Amino acid sequence: MKILFVASEAVPFAKTGGLADVAYSLPKALTKAGHDVRIVMPKYKGIKTEYADELEFIKSYDVQMNWRHQYAGVFMQEYNGLTYYFIDNEYYFKRDGFYGYYDDGERFAFYSKAVLDTVCADIFVPDIIHVNDWHTAPIALLVKDPMYKDTEIGGVKTVFTIHNLKYQGIFPINLLSDFYGIDDSYLTYEGLEFNGNLNFMKAGLVYADAVTTVSKTYANEIRYPYYGEQLENTIGAINHKMSGIINGLDYGQYNPSEDKVIFEQYDMENAVEMKRKNKMMLQRLLRLKCDPDIPMIGMVTRLVEQKGIDLLLHVVEELMQIPMQVVVLGTGDKKYEDALKSIDSYHPEMMSANIYFDNTMASRIYASADLFLMPSLVEPCGIGQMIAMRYGAIPVVRQTGGLMDTIDPFNKYDDTGSGFGFLNANAHEMLFTIKEALSVYEDKPKWKAMVKRAMSKDLSWDVSADKYIELYETLLK
Repeated sequence: MKILFVASEAVPFAKTGGLADVAYSLPKALTKAGHDVRIVMPKYKGIKTEYADELEFIKSYDVQMNWRHQYAGVFMQEYNGLTYYFIDNEYYFKRDGFYGYYDDGERFAFYSKAVLDTVCADIFVPDIIHVNDWHTAPIALLVKDPMYKDTEIGGVKTVFTIHNLKYQGIFPINLLSDFYGIDDSYLTYEGLEFNGNLNFMKAGLVYADAVTTVSKTYANEIRYPYYGEQLENTIGAINHKMSGIINGLDYGQYNPSEDKVIFEQYDMENAVEMKRKNKMMLQRLLRLKCDPDIPMIGMVTRLVEQKGIDLLLHVVEELMQIPMQVVVLGTGDKKYEDALKSIDSYHPEMMSANIYFDNTMASRIYASADLFLMPSLVEPCGIGQMIAMRYGAIPVVRQTGGLMDTIDPFNKYDDTGSGFGFLNANAHEMLFTIKEALSVYEDKPKWKAMVKRAMSKDLSWDVSADKYIELYETLLK
């Protein structure tokens, strides 16, 4: 099959979240399975110079946006056996950062149409176009619109993946008619209308041939108001074409036996011993109390309400009295950043609040922490818990979304499980679960066996890629 994977970001060129990892790792797994997969993304100013200098110009095009005509250049680069295309327009994409501009609706309306008018029309005509999140959702609508219906593109099947329903791309209701020249028949409650506005996400939900989200549990959760972000009725209406396929983990990218940035490399046979050495080195680096017998719990996260930061703040003093060291890495809402820095200043030997993001520090936390905390209120899939298990840091998670699907909770009666889970968004329920994990941590043989189970759990992309291939083949029958 010929598959075009369309995203707003992709590793290694641009990344703000898990979508970028998926946009590299899933095409890589599909290519490994023998399919012709290409990736397309915007040519941002923020692409690192080492990659930007290697981009090869292919061709320029004139993209018609209703009465306007916009330039679109197409660049290409091969990376690790994958072909990437880049849509260039300096007015839209030569800016600091990737998102958050007043005209994001216009920018990604252009990008969606440019993908069809350049790559799909002239360079690579796919069997499947796989679009992701609101930024590329209009493609699912355009393929079925009369402007493309009778062209070669009109016969292409589309798959739309929801990575996080919270971010929907809501803009003034006349935007698509203004930029695409499409009629108002799409602007209904059953179509793109949303509280008097235009909702890009609904373009993917309603018009794609198949809709997926990034875990089975999340696919069920978003049918209900708490998780549905006011789209639960739309989700219910498309139940017949919707499924949940868990994301995988790129084992080549995350491997503690080959990771050059951690202090000491290790595998599942010597993980417990070598993680103690990594812990001591991280304690020295972060100026924590240097004692490998003090349990360490890590978090690598965005500091936002959705990630359950309030739960941590409610009990962090009690955690340090256990005693337990808490190491946090990430940025987000100022109120959470300030709260964590304040706790760090009062307890510098037990708390390290690192209010920035750095891949090297993230790897060192995974390699050093005994436990890894993810108390998310909502977690469509989550990648942190998978990296943590790969590095032998046992996850403590709220049982929701992908956390439910990837963590086997510890069973004290038969000594099984790869992590610990709590059901309710309750700080003391989380605290009791952490204490349960520490009781296992104190039993060294049980802990060593648990670390080994976590590290041996198959979380690779192979199984998930097979499910996507099955879905693509079903659409093409």
